[in-house]
Amino acid sequence: MPIVKRANPPGPQTQTGPHKKRRGGTASEYKKSLQEKQILKRWYGLSERQFKKYVKETLLRMGKVEDVANELIRRIEKRLDNAVFRLGFALSRPHARQLVSHGIFLVNGKPVNIPSFELKKGDIIAIKESKKSKPVFKDLAVLLNKKETPLWLSLNKDKFEGKTIGEPSLQEVNPPAEISLIFEFYSR
Repeated sequence: MPIVKRANPPGPQTQTGPHKKRRGGTASEYKKSLQEKQILKRWYGLSERQFKKYVKETLLRMGKVEDVANELIRRIEKRLDNAVFRLGFALSRPHARQLVSHGIFLVNGKPVNIPSFELKKGDIIAIKESKKSKPVFKDLAVLLNKKETPLWLSLNKDKFEGKTIGEPSLQEVNPPAEISLIFEFYSR
């Protein structure tokens, strides 16, 4: 017996007509805020738990901080793995996270292998002397010459080290998500 393709989707037929398809239309506020959260979370390569922690801590500081969106971005940007990426030592954030996890970087002369390590103003990020000969850093000098570093970081291209000289700002970072919708999502 051949299969019969019907015009209507399966499901109960009502007096007003067949099952209605729910496609298109406008997205709900919840869906919009969820999508914005997912965009920013993926952009920084954070897990749900990490991202939620940053947002909740920023919301708790809401009375002390004037611009919560700027504060959230500032805290996420000052992670060691992100700074390594921004300085140009890694090709992507996941790559930077892996390099940090493998203990390739020194912060103020001490080895740090925690990607979420929060940098402070004046911290110096350097590649360990013994790791500079690794194949991953073979073309680093050429890549660093092309790299534009953010205003809150300074890069010494000869020594392969960077320094935090300021605070990251929301305008400079220009994230691909609407930050206010993210706070809306977590304040439910």
